[in-house]
Amino acid sequence: MTLTAVDWTVIVLYFVLSVAIALLYSRRAGASADEYFLSGRAVPWWLAGTSMVATTFAADTPLAVTGLTVKYGIAGNWLWWCMVMSGMLTVVFYARLWRRAGVMTDAEFAEIRYSGRPAAFLRGFRACYLALAINSIIIGWVTAAMAKIVGMTLGVGKWQATLGLFVLTALYSTLSGLWGVLVTDFFQFVLAMLGCIALAVFALGAVGGMAGLLDALQTRFPDGAPLRVIPALDSAWMPALTFFVYLAVNWWASWYPGAEPGGGGYVAQRILSTKNERHALLAALWFNIAHYALRPWPWIVVALVSMVLYPGLADPESGYVKVMVDLLPPFWRGFLIAAFFAAYMSTISTQLNWGASYLVNDVYRRFWAVGRSERHYAAAGRVATLVMMVISGVVTLNISTVEGAWKFLLAIGAGTGLVYLLRWYWWRVNAWSEVSAMAAALVFSLVAQWGFGLSPDDPRGFAQLLLVTTALTTIVWLAVTYLTPAERPDHLRAFHRRVRAGGPGWRAVAPDTAGETALGAGLVQWLLGCAVVYLALFGIGGLVLGQRGKGAMAVIASAILTWYLVSATRPAVRTETSVV
Repeated sequence: MTLTAVDWTVIVLYFVLSVAIALLYSRRAGASADEYFLSGRAVPWWLAGTSMVATTFAADTPLAVTGLTVKYGIAGNWLWWCMVMSGMLTVVFYARLWRRAGVMTDAEFAEIRYSGRPAAFLRGFRACYLALAINSIIIGWVTAAMAKIVGMTLGVGKWQATLGLFVLTALYSTLSGLWGVLVTDFFQFVLAMLGCIALAVFALGAVGGMAGLLDALQTRFPDGAPLRVIPALDSAWMPALTFFVYLAVNWWASWYPGAEPGGGGYVAQRILSTKNERHALLAALWFNIAHYALRPWPWIVVALVSMVLYPGLADPESGYVKVMVDLLPPFWRGFLIAAFFAAYMSTISTQLNWGASYLVNDVYRRFWAVGRSERHYAAAGRVATLVMMVISGVVTLNISTVEGAWKFLLAIGAGTGLVYLLRWYWWRVNAWSEVSAMAAALVFSLVAQWGFGLSPDDPRGFAQLLLVTTALTTIVWLAVTYLTPAERPDHLRAFHRRVRAGGPGWRAVAPDTAGETALGAGLVQWLLGCAVVYLALFGIGGLVLGQRGKGAMAVIASAILTWYLVSATRPAVRTETSVV
């Protein structure tokens, strides 16, 4: 791709603005660990929710969606669309509980839910596992995707691109803390969406518009399989077993960043940073609507165009970048490269800030350096950020495809989701339940892949891998739960008073749960929330693909249900501003 002076001007202006924001918030971020990692718990819902969306909108996402669509049709996106059901559980049931918990990280949660040495071990183990292992994989695949984009557009090698990307992102991530991350996330999300929409428009122009694209796909695929949102039962593109596992198992069984069952990770961090419970719930709701309904269709359109223009690509994910290289005119080339830098940096800055919060709050301050000043811990956060960058760089150089990394992470977390859902609502879950679930999922997944040849890259193999790992992991952690002592009743009652989860799972130790949470009403709201997102998702898809009447009706229905859901959830949350 040849860049003009106008293109370079756009790219340089983007970086100048990003660094300026980092410098603006650097002094505030250094005041305390609470400011550096949680913005003083004063973030409004729209900024927290948009930051979550920007974090999940990384350089890898359009490439992975392109690969899924080219290989499995539009229905291939159910790999992540099924996570709507997990996300809406967080909105209805868990957002307010996280805000009431008042911790800094979800690893710290271990020591308010559990007690003694097992809780301390779980906190440290989970913090190191997520910050150094899982976080490095996430940063690695996102950077590998961005390195692929930089390589194909600017002709830079993978390791040179990786080094340059890390230096750029580390500069403002270490300076700005969460406030800087949040503000840049907002502007980066807008920039990235505009760039992707523009690319979809230019891509359609190259194939004769939407009518020309649909005609070309119909000619090449007379059965219409690539355009199906719901696959046929005998579909070779998306086997029935795989589709069943996506809808019935994947969303609650697997831990996945941004769609953790019960919330967690950077989603929990953003919820914990909000002003109050109401803002926490609205932030989670806005995130799920924007994440699943607003983002994907420009990527899917470009993926479909790439199927027409570049049939038979060895690396389907590269089709997205080839459309960029071949079809964008001057100015828009620079704009979209800047948009991809924005998508990349919004994700990496969050992963670094979130991962550093584990290392500082749950390892360094908890076990090594107790009682130091808040400025000391904020400075330690900056050092931890740089350490994670170095580890992630090594991982980046060993990742080939984004889809493979996505599925690998889903597989090694399969079976852990249920314990994360139940720990809030069932008193019998203990620290060893979580430890055994994490260890069993990792072991069973690796044995199934390396010992029995169940490959995440094969649709049926991935479905079988998820089913086997989930079943065995669930058996292990339930057995461990009953074979190990329960938490002390006084500790359980203290936790229950703090978060007020309610429900029948607490009656054995906290009989005063009546009236705390109406689980039946919550389940109805959860179903409505899922309908909100899916109606918006497929309604927008209908508008994009030319089914305007059905699409418009679905979008209107989604808007009405959103208003009702926001009204219905109001009595369940506190609205006063609170700082824990």
